[in-house]
Amino acid sequence: MEYGSIERELHIDATPEVVYQVISSPEHLREWWPDDAELDPVPGATGAVTFGDPASPDAKVEPLIVLEADPPRRFAFRWIYGDGKLAAGNSLLVTFDLVPSGDRTLLRFEETGFRERGWEAAVLREAYLDHVRGWDIFLPRLVTYADKVVAQT
Repeated sequence: MEYGSIERELHIDATPEVVYQVISSPEHLREWWPDDAELDPVPGATGAVTFGDPASPDAKVEPLIVLEADPPRRFAFRWIYGDGKLAAGNSLLVTFDLVPSGDRTLLRFEETGFRERGWEAAVLREAYLDHVRGWDIFLPRLVTYADKVVAQT
């Protein structure tokens, strides 16, 4: 296994406009991914996602920067970086591409940048597998949540 990128394709019973809101708006993100999210979905905006109780010192806060916000086609951000300024070699890139399919959407998800971090082999493997496990939980929740959003409109 190369541990280079995580790629998934999901078919969602919602229009790209609805799916775009679900993947880019903090109030929607909180429903399927992190426990808290603060971001403005515009290129260059910085924010953070929090895993765990935001009031707890044990909460894991991950800063991010929005790179692309092209509704309803693409949303991309960098996150999980070490000390210093966020850059291509020290962070992970998450990209959501939305392809219309009638009243449905094909969502193409990709997370890259694992090898570029320069982690030793064991750290790279564990970080990659941890993210695979996480996305395997959260992406199906995205689909379920998008269905709820459609049902409420």
